[in-house]
Amino acid sequence: MEPAQPADRVPADRTPPAGQPPAGLPADAAAEPVVTGPTTPATGEPALVASEPAAQPPAPLGGSGAGGVPSTGGRPTPPRAAAAKAERSPKDMAISLLVLLIPIALLLAFYRGFLGGDQAATVDPAPAIEQARSANTFPVSQPQGLGSDWRTVSARYQSVEGGANLRIGYLTPEGRGVQLLQSSVPAERLLPAELTDEGQPQGPTELAGRTWQRYAARGNQQALVLLEPTRTVIVLGDARDNELRELAGALR
Repeated sequence: MEPAQPADRVPADRTPPAGQPPAGLPADAAAEPVVTGPTTPATGEPALVASEPAAQPPAPLGGSGAGGVPSTGGRPTPPRAAAAKAERSPKDMAISLLVLLIPIALLLAFYRGFLGGDQAATVDPAPAIEQARSANTFPVSQPQGLGSDWRTVSARYQSVEGGANLRIGYLTPEGRGVQLLQSSVPAERLLPAELTDEGQPQGPTELAGRTWQRYAARGNQQALVLLEPTRTVIVLGDARDNELRELAGALR
């Protein structure tokens, strides 16, 4: 059975029936033989018209092509390129981290080595000491003969309820904190506030001709306490006992 011709198309072969000239040719050309190619159908048979291929749906963008291969813009990505990209990802991440870490390490080294970033800021305790002496509420002592590796990090004179306090904070040679407190507040109120209610005397110790009392304080801190009629002196901190004794014995 021969395929049907589309209704809106004219057969490509215009060969007339036997004995008639082809349509559309001049009369004088009717006698000339018509040369046709090898695909020209036989006389009296309709020409075959190739049907148009069915339209293929476009490949989804960003989806997967045949065989699960990811595609970009409707074209599948070659498997080798995808595998190479996956293999380079960890290396690229490592390089990116290295690029970020190198400047940070250089800045940190400059901050510590040249700007002294790890060292605590020191202060001059002289103004606070002079203010306490000018107030004349209690006799004021000052450490003498401490090494240069003792650093003063805070100093303040302050009037409080029941008296006044002079606090001077130090950083010991071992890098621990110690506070020197001289106060006119009565000892029965001062000691519980500074050493907590759990602070208990641990026995006396002699330093520079004075009898100090050793106390256990909050946490891992310990204290040396000097009780006098007009003031109470406390050396308190988490430093070792020898550093506490050094600071207390240097008071003049």
